[in-house]
Amino acid sequence: MPPSRADRDAMTMAGLNLIQQALTIYDQKLRLAVCNRRFQEMFDLPDALVTPGADFADTIRYLAARGDYGDVGCVDDFVSTRVEIARAFEPHYMERTRANGRTISVEGTPLPQGGWVTVYTDISTTKRQEALLRARSAELSDQLLSYSEDLSAANRELEATITALEEAKSQITEAEARTRLTAEMMPAHIAHVGPDRCYTYSNRRLTSVMPGSRADLIGVHVAEVLGPQPWSLIRPELDRAYAGQPSVFEFTHEPSARRIRVALTPDPTSGGVYILSMDITRESQTRAALQQTRRREMAAQLTSGLAHDFSNLLTIILGMQSRLGRMGLPDPAQDLVNATLAAARRGGGLLGRIADMTGPREHEPVPTDLSAFLGDLETLARSTLPSGIALRIETEGTADRYLLDAGMLQDSLLNLVLNARDACGSRGSITITAHPVQDTWLEFTVDDTGPGFTPEAINHALDPFFTTKGGEGSGLGLSMVYDMTKLAGGRVTLGNSGDGGRVALRLPLRPAGTARPPGLVLLVEDSPDLRSALREMLRGAGHSVIEATSVDEAAALIADLPEISVVLSDIVLEGHRSGLDLADVPRRDDCPLILMTSLPPDDPLARSAADRAPVLRKPFTALQLDAALASGDGA
Repeated sequence: MPPSRADRDAMTMAGLNLIQQALTIYDQKLRLAVCNRRFQEMFDLPDALVTPGADFADTIRYLAARGDYGDVGCVDDFVSTRVEIARAFEPHYMERTRANGRTISVEGTPLPQGGWVTVYTDISTTKRQEALLRARSAELSDQLLSYSEDLSAANRELEATITALEEAKSQITEAEARTRLTAEMMPAHIAHVGPDRCYTYSNRRLTSVMPGSRADLIGVHVAEVLGPQPWSLIRPELDRAYAGQPSVFEFTHEPSARRIRVALTPDPTSGGVYILSMDITRESQTRAALQQTRRREMAAQLTSGLAHDFSNLLTIILGMQSRLGRMGLPDPAQDLVNATLAAARRGGGLLGRIADMTGPREHEPVPTDLSAFLGDLETLARSTLPSGIALRIETEGTADRYLLDAGMLQDSLLNLVLNARDACGSRGSITITAHPVQDTWLEFTVDDTGPGFTPEAINHALDPFFTTKGGEGSGLGLSMVYDMTKLAGGRVTLGNSGDGGRVALRLPLRPAGTARPPGLVLLVEDSPDLRSALREMLRGAGHSVIEATSVDEAAALIADLPEISVVLSDIVLEGHRSGLDLADVPRRDDCPLILMTSLPPDDPLARSAADRAPVLRKPFTALQLDAALASGDGA
């Protein structure tokens, strides 16, 4: 066990008392901080002047009044002068003979944090030896004796200077260590490259910012350290920095799929360049999601008025065509009426899809079991495929749970499956693959064995209303996929594999951690039919279920059954109390309350509920319910 602070202080003072020199440390307010016993003995001082906190001026006044400095004239003026010198303290070495005939050397050094340390050495014996040498060595010239004395004094002064230099070196070393530690702790790569584009300095953050880069980089060229793709993007900016133009730019680091921001600052003193590199992947993902939200808001403002007017016109057309259809027109005319009705209804459906694209929709990620999600997706997707098309779902290196908006992702992947089905025709195969990309993205790819994308489709397939299906396609399917993926801060890429088309969705990789194990769920719902459906969902996920229809029943069960792990309650219940009142019922800290509602978000009761507990909005799927229970959160 290491010694305590008090023990260390006692040991330090004992060591100071053993040295032959007197030592004092005064702080920046000229108050005594530390002195050893030798200081009191050398100057025969009273206890009050060797007690921490003693005033420097009082000590000088005491010694001057006693005659220790000889005849000083006015004691107050002498003390005032010494105090002013102390306030502007500078390193010094001096020798003086005291009133008692003894000679002492005084060596003072300032401290970095203010104040100073002084060492007093009794050199009377050395001085007597010098005097004896002068008296007994008549054969030595006065010049030689004087030189010897000067050399001795110079040596003592040199020792004092060396001590000051060593202290300064120690301070500089500590400052350099602090600076280097600060550079190492920053979440960025800090480096300097010389005129030859080789690294002269670097902290140890490069491989954490840009994985796959070379770690031992001092003296190595930037191109060799970073690799071909990053170097091709950084090189033009680095050339401008060498020409004296600072720059800040961003690029995608393909080996790690990360987004990197780089700041280059010319170094005019050496002809090199300072480099600061930061991983801004999450920032760019959030920025993309915000930009897509703003685009949706603008699109909604532009289309809502037009959609309203067109809806009115289509309603009029449908009404008039229906009247024409009841007039007993000949068959050719009736065919035209039917075709007009079909086109108008298709226009109405198109307006509905436009409203879906531009209407308000929030990205709401929740902890999602990837295997269960893909299992549900497979069930839905197979029901849409003809018997001649095979569906395969693969996972590579994935964890159990991720933060995903399961509804949005399911809509997107089903849309891609339907497009792949149309591309394959009556026979073929579709493969859905999920795998992580470094520690940055969770990628879902949909491959088909169709003819693949044409160059025009690759360039424009994500544009609204672009379609290769002629009159049968709306041109909004991939646009909706793009929209929902961008809302999540992700990316969509189109291309062709060796066997057909490929669409890849990259979503931010957010592992959700370990799921809450199944437990006893208290279900509070006053509708018997809904309670029965929720009971089946909960049991299907492995939970045990007990039920209540009111807050009073639920409160009694919570009090009697401490093993309840989750309380799942509707907001509106029978009786005068709502599900919000359950938030005030005492329960275990690890027993969350999750509220359910079909009330609109702007309803006062729904807003109050959102402030008290997670809210799960109806209708919801078994997957969404399981995710909410597993995390103790709502959607």
